[in-house]
Amino acid sequence: MIVLRKHLPRRTFLKGLGVTVALPWLDAMVPAFAAPAESKAPLRLLFGYVPNGMMIEDWKPKTAGKNYEFTRILKPLEPFREDMLVLTGLAHRNGEIAPGDHAAASATYLTGVAPKRTTGADVKLGISVDQVAANAIGSNTRFPSLELGCEAAPSVGSCDGGFGCAYVNNLSWRNDTTPVAPETNPRVVFERLYGGLDTDPDPKVRERLTENRKSMLDYVNSQTQRLAGTLGPSDRHKIDEYLTSLRDIEKRIMRVEAENQLTPQIEKPSGVPSGFVEHARLMNDLLLVALQSDMTRIATLMYARESSSRAYPELGFADAHHPLTHHRNREDMMEKVRKIECHQMDQFAHFVTKLNATKEGDGSLLDHSMLVYGSAMSDPNRHTHEDVPCVVLGRGGGLKPGRHIVYPETPQTNLWLTLLERMGVQAEKLGDSTGKLDQLTDI
Repeated sequence: MIVLRKHLPRRTFLKGLGVTVALPWLDAMVPAFAAPAESKAPLRLLFGYVPNGMMIEDWKPKTAGKNYEFTRILKPLEPFREDMLVLTGLAHRNGEIAPGDHAAASATYLTGVAPKRTTGADVKLGISVDQVAANAIGSNTRFPSLELGCEAAPSVGSCDGGFGCAYVNNLSWRNDTTPVAPETNPRVVFERLYGGLDTDPDPKVRERLTENRKSMLDYVNSQTQRLAGTLGPSDRHKIDEYLTSLRDIEKRIMRVEAENQLTPQIEKPSGVPSGFVEHARLMNDLLLVALQSDMTRIATLMYARESSSRAYPELGFADAHHPLTHHRNREDMMEKVRKIECHQMDQFAHFVTKLNATKEGDGSLLDHSMLVYGSAMSDPNRHTHEDVPCVVLGRGGGLKPGRHIVYPETPQTNLWLTLLERMGVQAEKLGDSTGKLDQLTDI
């Protein structure tokens, strides 16, 4: 048999001046006589986090099983009913025994460890689930993990009465004293992923290049054309879609930078949008292209930092999130909290939609992912840490979605151990875990 199809290594890059562009999964990257393992798309483990708990009565479905009704906050995910597990009954009890409820919430979320109050700026916690996975499989990708956020950390001393700034600002912990801070500037993330001309050590060169900034893709255009000429129609279409997405992200970041120069009163780095929606969607899209090109398989995204007092004026009111959550059962305040939580879910659903629309191998990026969304508290008014909100999307690791599963009170770290096992990472314990969850892969 004569095989004419061109074969590309999975690690194929387009390179130009200061720029390296990894490519998405292409048909040409699968050998003609590939073994099943060689033609299988990689598995991803992703965590999306929202702060300040959840109006749980507007989150939790009233019935279990396959035919549950979507609640108000979950409604944006209804198109993905068959791709989603709603898990209730999970808890972070270690968040109750540490000082500072908000610090304890984000600190325990991925670690299961109660944060310790220490002297000065010292902190003590434990390794987080994403970093356990990154340590085990991160060498397979350019970045062992990505940590992203949509709200910059405040100055030290301005959060939780001076205690726990490291805790409320971070989800990921490399070890018991070292957080992995989320990057909140889209420009920094973009240039970390693809390089950039602004990294030249000569400030005069940087200034000249900034003034005459071309698209990153202009520097790899000739390579792109040569490569496309050797590929089939399907792969040419995939590359065109991928590079179009990169150019769109570039243009949006440049537009934000231009707007910030015109409004210097906005105290933000030049690449950071002033509005939540544009910021969240830029971070969603940057994470998407990083996954699509297999630059990482492990990521966290904080849509806002814990105890966030961010306001969402696009919703028609200027009240800050955290103070609203202490609503004292006032209906007007409770309704504003619900609107914020639905708004945050809309941005997460935007990410899920794009994952599902991005084809890869025999499915989509969503099919090849285990994507968690939730918070480390339930009732925000009372700061409760049992029955926390949690959904898992995707079919990666053999998950069987399409159900609402109710567990008797169970550490959420049991879910983390289960997801690690599906990633091929064996861990006997994480924080307060007591074992692994059943039912996730069974119907």
